Amino acid sequence: MGDHSELDVLAQTLQSSFETPVWRHTHTKNVTTTTEVFLLGLSEDPELQPVLFGHFLSMYLLTVLGNLLIILAITSDPHLHIHMYFFLSNLSLIDIGFTSTTVPKLLMNLQSHSRAISYRGCLTQMSLFITFACTDSMLLTAMAYDRFVAICHSLHYSCIMNPLLCVSLLWVSFTLGLLESLLHNMIVLQLTCFRTVDIANFFCHPSQLLHLACTNSFTNEIVMCGIDILLGVLPASGILFSYCQILSSIFKIPSAAGKYKAFSTCGSHLSVVSLFYGTGLGEYFGSALSTSPTNHVVASAMCAVVNPLLNPFIYSLRNRDISRALERFHTQAFSVFAPAASRKNTSMQHLSCDNRDYAGHSCIFTPKCYITLIRPDRNVLQKFRAR
Repeated sequence: MGDHSELDVLAQTLQSSFETPVWRHTHTKNVTTTTEVFLLGLSEDPELQPVLFGHFLSMYLLTVLGNLLIILAITSDPHLHIHMYFFLSNLSLIDIGFTSTTVPKLLMNLQSHSRAISYRGCLTQMSLFITFACTDSMLLTAMAYDRFVAICHSLHYSCIMNPLLCVSLLWVSFTLGLLESLLHNMIVLQLTCFRTVDIANFFCHPSQLLHLACTNSFTNEIVMCGIDILLGVLPASGILFSYCQILSSIFKIPSAAGKYKAFSTCGSHLSVVSLFYGTGLGEYFGSALSTSPTNHVVASAMCAVVNPLLNPFIYSLRNRDISRALERFHTQAFSVFAPAASRKNTSMQHLSCDNRDYAGHSCIFTPKCYITLIRPDRNVLQKFRAR
């Protein structure tokens, strides 16, 4: 009996000595026991942390402020209540959500000097990132179709691009974004173990989560690639087809002024499309051809941070309607929030319905009386009939 007990102890010792190095080298971890993963920081230098924090915080605030101004300018100006700017306001809203998915967590990690994120939070961040990215792509396609109908079928524009179609295109864009997010989640949730919990990016990128799997993920990568092609390449093909038809119609215009006017309506959208797909392709091929984590982080930052930041500037600088709407919105906001002393004499004054005279104008109380409104900001006296 003693010999058997000694052999059992020796067998357990040998088994533990062989199993322990495997755990230390591979760091294999069951998904059910994984509570958090670790993101790649932008820099390990403590002196650069405040600089990076201020840099990304300013970029995030500019992104949110710029896109909010676009939305407010469009909603406050009745001249911009048309289909093209309906898509643009929703695109600005999607850009706010797109950048808010990644940057706030990055700022919190920089401030707390921590790279950890919960596993559920990582899946949520990945889902929102995919949803907003796919919806952004679909909205750009819808805007390209709107320009195609406006230029190539201008006589039937109001019939084709009716409000119901615009709302349907917006709903389909968001639904396809949710569908792609759901498919990616189903693939990631099938993973049973991770060989490491370190993600080589500053947020939970979908492709990075697959690389953590300890099993062969070739089939999952093929499925994800097919999904990306279906919901990424097809919108890009639709945009390319629309602009081919647009250019063909523009070249048929005899006058140079007519060609410039027709193409100027597409300049802002074409710039945003080039920026969106340029940074997206740069990130995709950069991660495929380079193994450096730094290159992955830079490409992802260009796609997730810089792209939403530049969109409001492109539309405000290249689109005259947006520029004028922003100027009018600024004037209205300044008149509302100006100091009380500066606008004491600009408010509606001297409302009366007796026989007293104000600046040579009388108000007489009758069932249909005339009320004199004095607006010294324009030095004009206007009469409105009270009914």
